Formats: sequence, structure tokens, C-alpha cells
Amino acid sequence: MKPTTTTIIGSGFSSLAAATSLAANGVEVTIIEKNGTPGGRARKFEEQGFTFDMGPSWYWMPDVFDKYFQRFNKTTSDYYNLIRLDPSYRVFFPEERIDIPADFVSLKELFESKEKGAGQRLEDFLKDAAIKYDAGINDLVYKPGLSLFEFAQWKVLKGLAELDLLKNFHDFARKYFSNPQLLSIIEFPVLFLGAMPKETPALYSLMNYADLKLGTWYPMGGMNKIVEGMVKLAEEVGVKFKYNQPVERISMNGTMIVEAGGHEIKSDFVVGGADYHHIETHLLDKADRQYSERYWEGRTMAPSCLLYYVGVDKRVEGLKHHNLFFDTPFDEHAIEIYKTSKWPRNPLFYVCCPSKTDNTVAPMGKENLFILIPIAPGLEGDDQKKRDDYFKMVIDRIERHTGSSFSEAISYQKSYSVSEFKSDYNSFKGNAYGLANTLKQTAFLKPRLQHKKIKNLYYTGQLTTPGPGMPPSLISGQVVADQILKSIKS
Repeated sequence: MKPTTTTIIGSGFSSLAAATSLAANGVEVTIIEKNGTPGGRARKFEEQGFTFDMGPSWYWMPDVFDKYFQRFNKTTSDYYNLIRLDPSYRVFFPEERIDIPADFVSLKELFESKEKGAGQRLEDFLKDAAIKYDAGINDLVYKPGLSLFEFAQWKVLKGLAELDLLKNFHDFARKYFSNPQLLSIIEFPVLFLGAMPKETPALYSLMNYADLKLGTWYPMGGMNKIVEGMVKLAEEVGVKFKYNQPVERISMNGTMIVEAGGHEIKSDFVVGGADYHHIETHLLDKADRQYSERYWEGRTMAPSCLLYYVGVDKRVEGLKHHNLFFDTPFDEHAIEIYKTSKWPRNPLFYVCCPSKTDNTVAPMGKENLFILIPIAPGLEGDDQKKRDDYFKMVIDRIERHTGSSFSEAISYQKSYSVSEFKSDYNSFKGNAYGLANTLKQTAFLKPRLQHKKIKNLYYTGQLTTPGPGMPPSLISGQVVADQILKSIKS
């Protein structure tokens, strides 16, 4: 293969996966990162002895990570120590808390205790979800989504009905369950990460298979250990990194040119792992853009979020590693995220307390809390008073449901929301998770992985194929790399 160079913008999961996949095949790769550390939304920071993961906190679909590292004859254990959490997570309802056990027999018993026959129906539901998982994660998401014809030979085309692409998740879930608590457990992955259940294809029950069958895992030392492992692997195969280099312009003059930090970087290919909308509308000349602002405004975005990183100088009893606070109306908050686009009146929220599992992320006897409130993307009024009011609200509710008083012991607190997503990641509308998983934004209906006009410009990450989340981003980078390698060889 002739000597080839590629510049990759951004250092999140998709960029790291693309860079390593290319470099391992002889391509000279340089990653340009606007921030001072790698990882994109999965960066970390340390304060007062606490180590905070800034973004992703759920490790689902371990097989996707395994498959990625196996691509380079490595294993996840070469880079980090993974453990399975049991219980997977705790759910707080208005009058009750429920732990979701890792053991499937115990999980069936839990479902049966809530609704007669639900234990067997859970098994049936997850058998169907396993088919979707196999078709979706092992086949569909590894396609570049450049044409409808890619799916003409797709092995599951003959069983298209099994994928339930034209059925919505809301109605599909109610074929199996009617208990409100069970439905909340089943619907939470799509509510927090995608769209209203009524607008999400039933295909995404594959998320329930990932959750309830494959389990919830945790890399000891924190989620950023995955980033550290991926960076180490990338460097092992020759990837070069340049930090604190915000990109100013991308152009084409016989070769691809990336202008960053007052310098021009020339290469054969460019991969945009930063925000797709930002690259299209701010880094390319107007004549080179594929999509209009009207197109972007018509996209259905997954949520943004209001985050808090909290250090507590005592143990907080009553919490598990992952905690979902579903103590307020589920549908009301969903409407505020996806329909009316306003600050939630009484939001559901999520609390991660990794110090319950990992004594390296907080000083001895102290607690590390990560609190997330899903909100509509693009909200105005992201001011300090609003952040303070929501913080008091969620702390009061945590104390009330756990019976643990700890507000007076909070020694560190930092918030992060729409304005930081925009400033740190150039995130379109300050979104946290990319495009919502609606039928009209699935596979080849997403923004293209390969630029229509500039054939040596590619995109990767949560605004293109296959979609949001760590595993899809990991896959996205590999798919882009494979497309570039095909182009080089042709």
C-alpha cells in the first residue's frame, strides 16, 4: 500500500478507534484535539482527591469493546480491569426502591413479583431482543450507511419483520408488560439516550438485551481508563497526538488541508470526529457544505443534560453504583425533553456513585457523586441560579429517598451543561448524546459518513453512522477506517 496520511479532528472514542485502525494498517495518522487531554466527552478531571469521569458512566455491550481490542490481537484486560456490577443498578420509585440483579433467574423472580406472568414474558421479550441485538450490533451497525443497497444482501432482510422497524417501542413493550414500574425499567434506556418511546423503533429493545442480559460493567479506576487504554494502543501503532489545537478551517487544494493553531496540516484524508454540524457549518467553505441549516434544524436530537460533579466528605448510605430516580412522572419529563423543549419542572435524574465500587476515585471514607438530569437540547437560560436550584432539588430528593443526610458534608461541587457542551465540544445545540434513535434517523438516513462533494473527507461519531453511545462510537471509527482503507486499496 502506498504511503498515506490521515488527519483526524477530535480524540473521542470514534476518533481513537479510527486512528488506531488506520495506523495498524500502515497509514500515518495524526489526531488534532482542541482540549488539553484526550477522550472527548469521556475526559476526566481531579479535584481535592476526587477523580471525576466527565461523561459516560455506563459500560454496556462488553462484546463490542472485546471485538475492538481483538482487532489488534489485544484484550480489554491488557488495558483495564473490568468487573460486572451486581446489582446492575438501583431504581428509586415514589414509595419503593428496586435493585436490578445481575443474575437472570433473580431478575425473572423480581419481574414476576411485580406482575403475574411477567417473569416468563421477560424471557420471551429478551429472546426477541437477542435477535435484534445480533442483527443490529453484529451486522447493521457495521455498515457505512452510504446507500440503501448496502442492505439488499443483509442477512436479516429476509426476517425484516423480526426487527420491528415499523413498530414503536412504547406499544411493543406493552405487549409484554403492564406494571408501571416494569415499564419504566424497560423504557429508561431509550428515554435517557434517544427519543420518546412512541417515536423509537421497537428495534431498540436490543438495548434491553444489553442491559438485562449482557449486564452492566465497570473498569476499575474509572471510565477514563478505557480512553487511557485506547490512547496507549493508538500510540503503540504509531498514532501522533496534538493537543490544544482547535481547528480553524478545512479545505481541499490537491490535498486535504487542516488549519489549526496557525499551522497548515496536509494529508490525503481527513476524518471529522468533532461535532459534525460544527465541521460542516464553521470549518468548511459554504460551497463545500452538504447540509443546510434548515436540514440541521429538522434533526431530532437526543437530550442534553445538566451534570453535577460532587465530592462528599462522608459515606452516603442507600446508594448503589448506579441509581435511577424515577420518583416523579416519567411521561411528563419525557414531554419536556422531546416535545415542549423546556426546563423540566420535576425531572427524573440519575446518580452514579463509583466510590461504592472503586476506592481509588475518592479519598477514604468519602463519596464521589456524578448527577445527571436529562434536558432538551438547545435550552436557553442556562444560568447559575437555575443550576443552584436544580442542585438543591436533586440533593433534597436523594436525601429523602436514601434517608442519608449529607448536604452539609459536600466539600466540592461543579456543574456542567449546555454552555459547556458548546464551548468544550462545539456541540450542536449543546446536545450530549447526538441524534435521537428515530426511524427517520436510522442507518443511511443519518448524516453521511463520507462527504458527498469532498471524497477524502469522512465523519465519525455520534451524529453519523451508527449513532450515539460509547459502543456505537467505537464501531463508527472502525467503519470509517475500513472505508478509507478500501479507498486506498482501490
